[in-house]
Amino acid sequence: MPEFGQAVRRFWTLDWSATHLNHGSYGATPKPVLAAQDLVRQDMEKAIGDFFTRQLPKRLRSAAAELGEYLGAASEDVVFVDNATAGVQSVIGSLALEPGDEILINDQTYNAVKNIARHVAGRAGAKVVEVTLPFPVEDDGTSIVETLKAGLSERTRLVLLDHITSATALVMPIERLIAACRTTGALVLVDGAHAPGQVPLDLSTLDADFYTGNCHKWVSAPKGAAFLWAKREHQPWLHPPIISHGLGKGFIAEFDWTGTRDASPYLAVPAALAFRQTFGDSRIKARNRALAEEAGAYLADTWKTRLGAPASLAGSMRMIRLPLAGGDHHEIRAKLWHDHRIDVPINTLNGELWVRISAQLYNEIEDYRRLAAAVRRL
Repeated sequence: MPEFGQAVRRFWTLDWSATHLNHGSYGATPKPVLAAQDLVRQDMEKAIGDFFTRQLPKRLRSAAAELGEYLGAASEDVVFVDNATAGVQSVIGSLALEPGDEILINDQTYNAVKNIARHVAGRAGAKVVEVTLPFPVEDDGTSIVETLKAGLSERTRLVLLDHITSATALVMPIERLIAACRTTGALVLVDGAHAPGQVPLDLSTLDADFYTGNCHKWVSAPKGAAFLWAKREHQPWLHPPIISHGLGKGFIAEFDWTGTRDASPYLAVPAALAFRQTFGDSRIKARNRALAEEAGAYLADTWKTRLGAPASLAGSMRMIRLPLAGGDHHEIRAKLWHDHRIDVPINTLNGELWVRISAQLYNEIEDYRRLAAAVRRL
């Protein structure tokens, strides 16, 4: 079994003269998965008509079956979308909202998702209710649950929950949040953009109505590979963002064909899952989480600052407050890249500067030591 860190960097095409601490934003696809995607493209281009009319429907369902097994879901309840945002658009855009209906979001909801909610609600005369979550978080997530409950009402039609927040890297107490939403009868859509491959996930036991997630981040599939899962009672009224020939023919028919496109990211998902199994899926999650925790503690101690949340609400990403009194976070991030060749997101939260680190198989503690030294030089 290969070790991690520098020993496995040969599997990625990343430029190793730089320090890559931003896996959470876009992922990084390993060479064997890229090779599998290239083979799909070759199949497509050597027999285009046969590929799209006869091969693709079966191959999509086969890939969905492998992904469904990984997610703890039946293949007929899983469809591919280009990214988690497209999954959110599919659900919210399909809602039959009425004036006065409410969609509940929070201040850490991904901005693109917020825009979808506002756009769709605005056209229907519905309302978007936004609650402000505590951050930094001092407890086991109880304060998050209580904040969300305060935003619920009898008019709440849909609650948008992040499984892992993008802005703050919080692993939300998702089961408790869903249970709280059930007290009002609201539908629950989980935006799991960062969750698959980072934390354990079993959709058969998670009581959400809809779950969308990316495969290009922690699962390490190619860019443009994501999924939408829905309970069967909701599938008849769900539609993809692009309406095509499958309208009215069922969940799979509508989503599996939305027009001619490159389906190779979807069909390479099984290769990404196989790549993970060469190391052991549980082993990857445990190792990355442990490295993120070690690195977060090291940075907070070195900078004499603090972490954004306890370990119980953390995965393979960590938020650490920067030891800087002020400055533009875009400029700081650009300076870290141009002057030190370190790619890492910087956010301003409640007037303070925070860094969000990621831990992937190719990282090691020395990467975060370089970040600590670079920030000190700022």
